[in-house]
Formats: sequence, C-alpha cells, structure tokens
Amino acid sequence: MTSWQDAVERTVTGLGYELVDTERSAGGLLRVYIDRVANDPNGEFVNVDDCEKVTRQLQHVLEVENCAYARLEVSSPGLDRPLKKPADYARFAGSAIELTLKLAFQGRKKYSGVLQLQPGEVGDGWRLVFNDGKTDQALDFSLDEVREARLVPVVDFKGRRAAAAKPAADAAAPGQEVDGGRER
Repeated sequence: MTSWQDAVERTVTGLGYELVDTERSAGGLLRVYIDRVANDPNGEFVNVDDCEKVTRQLQHVLEVENCAYARLEVSSPGLDRPLKKPADYARFAGSAIELTLKLAFQGRKKYSGVLQLQPGEVGDGWRLVFNDGKTDQALDFSLDEVREARLVPVVDFKGRRAAAAKPAADAAAPGQEVDGGRER
C-alpha cells in the first residue's frame, strides 16, 4: 500500500467504519467507499452523516500527510456491495451474491446464488448454491478463483412503505385523511 492508502485506511477504521475500497483517477479524484462494521449498533447502512464525518477527517489527514488530490468523494459501497476480503465473505455468508470466476467452469464464469461456507472448511473454502433452472447446484470455490463478487441488491419498497404508513394512518383522528404522515 502507498502512504495515501495507509492514511485513508487508518482514518476510516479509526472512526469505526470499514474501508471497502478506494479509487484514484488520473484527474485527481480520490473516491473512498466505507461501510458500517458488522453488528454496528448505529444501524445497518452508511448515511450522509457518516460520509460527511469521514470526509472532514480525511481532508485534514490527507493535508497533513501531504497527499495530493483534486476532489475527495466518500460514499457507501451501495446495495450491490463488492466482496473483496475474506472477512467480507464471512460477514455475508447466507446472502445472495453474483460471482464471476477468473476461469470458466463448465463453460461459464458468471454465477448467481447464495453464499455459504463450505462444510468442514474453516478458511478459504466457499460454496455458492444456485439453481440451474432444473435443480439446485453447488459450486465450491476459493477466493483465489474469484474475479469479482457482489451482493445481489434486495429492495423492498412495499414493506418499508406499508410499515411507515400504518402508524401514520393509525394516528389520524376519525375523518382526517393522512398522506405520508401529513394531514390534508
């Protein structure tokens, strides 16, 4: 790692976040992706306040470390979060992922299924359980064989909307119409 990468990692982890990835472009853009540490009591997802907090601290640290950049962006890794480190695979075991292998296995490189620790393995043995259209299949792999792995985004707008609308509707007085928690 170069000194700017070390400075970024020390700062992000020191603030209690996980450093997912960094990107540096020729135009001077430094992009930093952060995530909450597993089982963080403050919530499941990174929010704007988290990004602002890390940005402010990184601006100071990068100036002190004399790391040149034109623009700094700090953001969450998104719903399709990449899995980079062994700890990422362990954290998201049981989740749906999309996996791309470096070399084709049985004529294909891309698979989508549920990530599992390979039975009897402790370290680098992983299994992807997927359905090939007929039956459930299992693909055993090691992290050395992976080109890219990402979480499959799970978006449930109806569940959030229904849960949020119910208390607002219950709180309305008889004869009042409620729209998104506001009286009309």
